[in-house]
Amino acid sequence: MTKTGAPPPRLEIRNLVRAYDGRAVVDDVSLTISAGQVTCLLGPSGCGKSTTLRIIAGVEMQDSGEIFVDGRLVCDTVFRVPPERRQIGLMFQDFALFPHLNVADNVAFGLKGPAEVKRDRVVELLGKVDLLRFIDEFPHHLSGGEQQRVALARALAPKPRIMLMDEPFSGLDNRLRDGIRDETLSLLKEEGTAVLLVTHEPEEAMRMADEIALMRGGRIVQQGAPYNVYTRPVDLAAVAFFSDTNVVRATVNGALADTVFGQFLAPGVADGTDVDIVFRPQHVKLDFDRDGSGPLPTVSDGVAAGGVVQRARFLGHESLVEFSMDHDGSLLKATVPNVFLPATGRRMWLTVRRDRCFIYPVR
Repeated sequence: MTKTGAPPPRLEIRNLVRAYDGRAVVDDVSLTISAGQVTCLLGPSGCGKSTTLRIIAGVEMQDSGEIFVDGRLVCDTVFRVPPERRQIGLMFQDFALFPHLNVADNVAFGLKGPAEVKRDRVVELLGKVDLLRFIDEFPHHLSGGEQQRVALARALAPKPRIMLMDEPFSGLDNRLRDGIRDETLSLLKEEGTAVLLVTHEPEEAMRMADEIALMRGGRIVQQGAPYNVYTRPVDLAAVAFFSDTNVVRATVNGALADTVFGQFLAPGVADGTDVDIVFRPQHVKLDFDRDGSGPLPTVSDGVAAGGVVQRARFLGHESLVEFSMDHDGSLLKATVPNVFLPATGRRMWLTVRRDRCFIYPVR
């Protein structure tokens, strides 16, 4: 128990470091995950996500750092609990089902104890994933989604306290993915399992996670609830990882950055500092009532700037319109709900929502 009387985190990793050929692939990574919590380790390929998972699972050793389960040390650079005794389950993109075993035997593979106890656990879990009717079938008779649910049941069978998931849904087609993800999340929470999910897809992390740890270059650069990570990104790269971006560069003078869209507040930024003003396409406002060839319209949100449509595409739930801006020819993207497909060459006025912009000093 902690000093406050609260239970320790289900999983705690402190200052993990792992280097190859002098390059830190995992660089001072720390995380805590509570029982029933889903944390997504989100980042581009090669940023160290999967290596972190392998260290926690015990299939790879760290160079420094510690791992605790329920407050109990399971691994540092001297002491090491074997992987099979860590009460940690694993799920990967490759379902890794045994083709020569039927569904029941696959789920029961990691169980110990009397045959009837193992059978009861198998029946319980297959019922929860709605696969009891396939209990005697072999994996090659099942669809990809059904195989994924068998893999989930097998991983949960020994009642792991922690589940590590490495891109487990990327092998499923989009039609199945959302349903399988939601079913998996519901079952894991029902079992009270702490989950660390590795993914490179922001949408998946936003959909599944209670907390997102954004990873880049071996380090966690931002961590928090999905809403906070999305709406308060730590830097330009964090904004760009979640969505398309527009960037306007300016120089600060008197805590103001002067741009073609008007002035933006830059409190705490020294005069003469170059800044990037970053905003997402959905926060560009288009003037539908007049084209960009007339007089500059009066607007309440900054200054309107003119642009010429270069391309417009309907994306299913919104339209993406790309403009060449009058002032410097730069490309600016705007998204509009539903169908809006203006002709190439049409001029329009555009403004930017001040409350949806991010300002970062140029590094």
